[in-house]
Amino acid sequence: MPKDNADLAMDAASCIGCGACVAACKNASAMLFVSAKVGQFSLLPQGQPERDRRVLAMVAKMDELGFGNCTNQYECSAACPKGISQDFIARMNRDYLAASFREAFSAKSESTAGGA
Repeated sequence: MPKDNADLAMDAASCIGCGACVAACKNASAMLFVSAKVGQFSLLPQGQPERDRRVLAMVAKMDELGFGNCTNQYECSAACPKGISQDFIARMNRDYLAASFREAFSAKSESTAGGA
């Protein structure tokens, strides 16, 4: 495992779940908190088997609970007592997009394989 990934995973793991990021956000977005939790595991080899399922489920739950979306004001990072970087939000967005595509294309290929 690359040291950079291990260091990033440790940074993400330092999130204490205090909610300061959500309180500081004008949209009440939980993106920093959720991205730290998703990022902590997506960077580790142990987290790979459930990586796609995890990010899809976490984002779906955040949407279901009515949290706002990130508008890149970065008040969350400024308010975070552990200094979690907003870079985790970008990483989670990339992971979510990739997982969504993989899920959509695997479902499409399964449906076309059954009909051929």
